[in-house]
Amino acid sequence: MIRIMPAIWVSVLLLGLSSMAMAAEKDYTVKAPDGVEIAVQESGDPAGPAIVFIHGLLGSHLNWDMQVASPKLQHYRLISYDMRGHGLSGKPDDAEAYRDGRRWADDLAAVLKATGAKKPVLVGWSLGGVVISNYLAGYGDDGLGGIVYVDGVIELNAALITAHPEVYAGMASDELKVHLDAVKTFLALCFATKPDTATFERLLSNAAMASWIMTRTVPSMTVSAAEGLPKTRVPVLLLYGGKDDLVNVEPSIARARSLNPAVETKIYAKSGHAPFLEEAPRFNRDLAEFRDAVSGR
Repeated sequence: MIRIMPAIWVSVLLLGLSSMAMAAEKDYTVKAPDGVEIAVQESGDPAGPAIVFIHGLLGSHLNWDMQVASPKLQHYRLISYDMRGHGLSGKPDDAEAYRDGRRWADDLAAVLKATGAKKPVLVGWSLGGVVISNYLAGYGDDGLGGIVYVDGVIELNAALITAHPEVYAGMASDELKVHLDAVKTFLALCFATKPDTATFERLLSNAAMASWIMTRTVPSMTVSAAEGLPKTRVPVLLLYGGKDDLVNVEPSIARARSLNPAVETKIYAKSGHAPFLEEAPRFNRDLAEFRDAVSGR
């Protein structure tokens, strides 16, 4: 017994170290074609099938904490990045750096090139959907495994976005109090079921870090969904919360289907704009199933 126990503990220790290595995070930056530094994060299994997470307006990689921490997803290569004007990425002072939608697509292309990810599944939340639409228009779907729009903005079209004029005007305000109050209201609108206080406060702080110039300019960003989505042949899943208060769900699905009739849909009836947080276990299962399904194509 005394001789056996050390071997057991060595095995336990090695298993523990192996799990830690698999879950270890890797942080680095890549440079976009226009020189903006983009912060990239990786976790999970570096040899696993790749999933690339693209957050929404006023977010960052922190939006995906419940995916990065999920045991269900640890055997995938989990890649996220902070979009320009957000989180730890560069925040240009030039409005044109945000208005030109191709630049956001170029950022994603730079991340994919730097990671060398093979047949990744792109997961774009909210504004991240616009980035995907612009990426498909500029780069096509060669090299991709699949696409998931999560309460995605297919286009910056008033018919597809719920009107909150006072909120968006407040977010564009030069007055600090007005701006911060509007940001808090905007964040609250993301949820039908509000997350715990610590998570909400972290996301609120995260949102306050975003570039004001970017926030003002994004509504006028160029979007080219009609140029890319119709030509897309990889599987596309539209996943929306049934209680979304920021994106008009049915018109968004109808627009996407008019561009690509092959898209599939899932509706989370209990969720608002952020089903990956509000119904994280279900979302993680569905994402794993989608990733596995496209891997077999």
